[in-house]
Amino acid sequence: MYLRVRHATTYRYRTPVSFGPHRLMLRPRDSFDLRLVTTALAISPPALLRWMHDVYGNPVAVADFIAPADTLDIVSELTVERFGSALPRSRLEPAAALTEAVYSDGERIVLQPYLALAAADPDGVLEAWLAEFRSRTGGGSGHLLRDLAHAIHAGLSYALRYDEGTQHPADTLRLGRGSCRDYAWLFIEAARRLGFAARFVTGYLQDGGPDPAGLVSPVGLTHAWADVFIPGDGWVEFDPTNDLVADRQLLRIAVARVPEDASPVAGSFTGPPGSFLGLSVGVEIEPVARPD
Repeated sequence: MYLRVRHATTYRYRTPVSFGPHRLMLRPRDSFDLRLVTTALAISPPALLRWMHDVYGNPVAVADFIAPADTLDIVSELTVERFGSALPRSRLEPAAALTEAVYSDGERIVLQPYLALAAADPDGVLEAWLAEFRSRTGGGSGHLLRDLAHAIHAGLSYALRYDEGTQHPADTLRLGRGSCRDYAWLFIEAARRLGFAARFVTGYLQDGGPDPAGLVSPVGLTHAWADVFIPGDGWVEFDPTNDLVADRQLLRIAVARVPEDASPVAGSFTGPPGSFLGLSVGVEIEPVARPD
């Protein structure tokens, strides 16, 4: 399946401002399940681009701007070939029980950053929620992570948030609601406390599955979910927002240990107080014919 992805980000300001360097994480890595066919990046005002791989191996474009402006437009266009997941969702049904992770010594050395907790829990809110979750898993699917994603999906209310940043997992539990990145971050920190190596993933959600009406998060925005390393299966995708596991609707762009390291667009500006007027993001994904 070939897909065209257009991701447009626009920042508006009351008066022309000067822009600091911006880090753009908008280009996926080629893999067995996702192949990059074409890519284009348009930026206004003009910027000098240099490419690098970050500490996680994600392709990153660093934009250095030449002149001030009152609008910043960043448009990424991709054509990708999406293959079926190497781990169909049926593999994670009741027959595939998983109650703990047993990593080899070599795996544990490499996975250590993704096993280490990154969100403190001084009031024990997350631990109390996990204890209650564990007391209820006897009636679940037998796959601990599948049940964890479902518990978050069923127990919280989805809330679209346009402000930057990710809620602390304890705040998401206290509020009983969150965005896709909040769901993902709660899942990741819970999985780590259960002994699993987990990482944050950003990308897009394709409205092309068997039940698109069942999707919770809107399709026209960026999306976030989690990867968990399962011995024998490798990194497996869990999307607690939509209750998906290893689903081809998830189009991966970047991975990181913590959410702030996987922001699609990150940068700064210098201008008078009150300069910033707003941000808009639009994502369009459509099937296309096989490129010539």
